[in-house]
Amino acid sequence: MQPILKDFPHEFETKRLFIRLPLPGDGSEIYDALQASRAELKPWLPFAQNDQTKDETEANVRQAHLHFLSREDLRFHIYDRNRRKFIGCTGLHRIDWDVPKFEIGYWIDTRYQGQGLMKEAVQGLIEFAYSEFHAHRIEIRCDEKNVRSRSIPERLDFALEGILRNNSKAVDGEGLRSTCIYAKLG
Repeated sequence: MQPILKDFPHEFETKRLFIRLPLPGDGSEIYDALQASRAELKPWLPFAQNDQTKDETEANVRQAHLHFLSREDLRFHIYDRNRRKFIGCTGLHRIDWDVPKFEIGYWIDTRYQGQGLMKEAVQGLIEFAYSEFHAHRIEIRCDEKNVRSRSIPERLDFALEGILRNNSKAVDGEGLRSTCIYAKLG
């Protein structure tokens, strides 16, 4: 079956979170979260290297919406379930529908760190991938030095399959970085 023909829910909930596809109009709240979190995100994520305008952020949201509908990339926006306040993003990326396998990415507004919300969101996304897509492999890749990011797969019982040593330039262009590859098999 062609991926674009796959039907599945575009949202789901966990105990504390409402998680849904990106929608036009989300750009402003994403922009605000990025502004509040730029210093913490900048060492790890390419998109945090440059300041974006609200319009550029909205354009990115709309591209993510299109990619979701075409099933090329499944980005999800995370909200506090009760207040519907945006707190971060996660998603199923680098999709291979033939296996099926996915790579999970995530970032959180730093104002919400330390509450276990990202762990809960990623756990919900894993359950979604298993139930909706019968995933056989889910990966999380992160910089070896990113202790906060590494704690998510470690607390969710992913296996560290390896570390690719000096496999990429640091996102700030200064030096080389190593990438941890964590996986969970379904």
